Amino acid sequence: MTDLEGGLDEPEELQPAEGSLKLVGDDDTYDVAAWEAATAAVLRKARRLGEDAPDSDVWAALTRTTLDGVAVAPIGQQSDLDGLTTAGRPTRVGAWDVRTQVEVVDDKAANEAVLQDLENGATSLLLHVDDEREHDWSTVLEGVLLDLAPVVLDRASTEQVEAFAAFLEGVDGALHPGTNLSFDLQTLEMLHSRVREDGATARDLLAPVVRRGFQLGVRSLLVDGTALHDQGASDAQELGWAIATGVAYLRLLAEEGFSVDQAAPMVEFRLAATDEQFPTIAKLRAARRLWARVLEASGAGGEHQMALHAVTSRPMTSRRDPWVNMLRGTIAAFAAGVGGADAVTVVPFDEPLGMPDAFGRRIARNTSSLLIEESHVAAVTDPAGGSYAVEKLTDDLAVAAWAELGRIEADGGALADAARTGVKERVREVAAARDAQVADRSRPLTGVSEFPNLDEVLPEREHLPHRYTRHYGWAYEDMRAEPAQRPVFLATMGPISAHTARATFATNLFAAGGVAVEAAGATDGVEAVTAAYAGQPVVCLAGTDAAYAEWGADLVAALRAAGASYVVLAGKPGEKTVTDVDDWAAMGVDALGFLGRIREELAK
Repeated sequence: MTDLEGGLDEPEELQPAEGSLKLVGDDDTYDVAAWEAATAAVLRKARRLGEDAPDSDVWAALTRTTLDGVAVAPIGQQSDLDGLTTAGRPTRVGAWDVRTQVEVVDDKAANEAVLQDLENGATSLLLHVDDEREHDWSTVLEGVLLDLAPVVLDRASTEQVEAFAAFLEGVDGALHPGTNLSFDLQTLEMLHSRVREDGATARDLLAPVVRRGFQLGVRSLLVDGTALHDQGASDAQELGWAIATGVAYLRLLAEEGFSVDQAAPMVEFRLAATDEQFPTIAKLRAARRLWARVLEASGAGGEHQMALHAVTSRPMTSRRDPWVNMLRGTIAAFAAGVGGADAVTVVPFDEPLGMPDAFGRRIARNTSSLLIEESHVAAVTDPAGGSYAVEKLTDDLAVAAWAELGRIEADGGALADAARTGVKERVREVAAARDAQVADRSRPLTGVSEFPNLDEVLPEREHLPHRYTRHYGWAYEDMRAEPAQRPVFLATMGPISAHTARATFATNLFAAGGVAVEAAGATDGVEAVTAAYAGQPVVCLAGTDAAYAEWGADLVAALRAAGASYVVLAGKPGEKTVTDVDDWAAMGVDALGFLGRIREELAK
């Protein structure tokens, strides 16, 4: 019951029972030892912590490390904030800008999509244009109230930026100040190898665009961190590269006579939001902290808030089981909103299949609408602020990104060839490390490396000519694109209750590589299994350790005699199991390497 003077009296039925564990003391401070004891008890039941291990080992058991070497702790403590600062915190008030992505291939079709999105919840537009043709902007944006709806471009060429700017100059009335000419020199030169013509310098290219932006009352420059993210960059690498590019632009504009206070508002940053919720929240918060520090060091006279646009990650999506992309996009959009993004773009779940249709775009824009209007995620400014774990993660990520910025600066700055080469090399190393985690499934991908559905029928979409992303699960998807022509014989040993766990594990592992299985079903011995065998070259034993020890060797011999050329055991090798096998299917195995060997055997 509530007592305004005496505080909150806890109802009797909610009082902890005598002798039960109480994590909060009478002085409203939690007891770390009590939390460790309670958590250790749960982990021991789950066999994730040894019976003799000290309770304090729960921190190591539950802490994971990002590709930047940053620890993501299970819970924070007040001591985590000792010596930390909170400069550059998110300041967005209210709902974020729901920025929908529209693919501009056919101008009239794009206009229909644009109007449909704006009429149904979108508040701004992200237009991805076709590099192969010119566009009629008056057709694409016909009926759009450009004073109300900001328009930005996605990885536009210099020619497209010029055409877009010329169109805006002919518009009657004011433009929304959030509109951006979207000149993205770094992405064009570093990732698309666009060569400057007529010996023009970066300064020569930037300054005229910024002047046009001033005249139009809109932003002019874009720093697109998602371009590096799509190449496999880690969070710190994406942040460091983006901030270094922003610094390079400020320097070039200073040479043209622009003050920091004039140049900073002309730059918009675009970063990727992934389904790793807390690292994404921390990344966006760290971005503001880093940019605030840069502007402070540059002598900015006013408070310039970072214009921050978050786009849900394309590499995290999958072509297989694309419906899971809705879940990934929802988590990423939530994290982007909580992290303080000014604008959020949810990539349609069906983009990996081709041109997103009306349903895919509807789900994408409704994701933000539901988070804002029904879940009220935007009701609080910086809702993660004050969380010990998030504040610590934000600071650690900002430090890692600042170190990456230092490496780029040491190589001559973001626009220097040496710096670009160094960034690409470091990104390749991170991408290789991620690929290794995907391969052994320590970084599982639902619907791709875990719980694949070989019988799924993918939705049909029109070809999308100008979008390519290397998905994290690309190697599995390549295998699935060309299924194995023959199945593996699953030699299930004993009743269903005995073999179902390992049989299910093996079936899912094979399916991840496009390999089907044919199971023997319930059996009671060697003869029952061999009776179901139909001559498949690869067989996989699935049973209990006791069954392996009792009749596993005899079964292997019988199957080899019947024509099996490659025998796999579901489980880890050991003294109490079958030893006369060619391979093992177990947790922690290099799944891609294993599946490659199986497919080679099936192809013989």
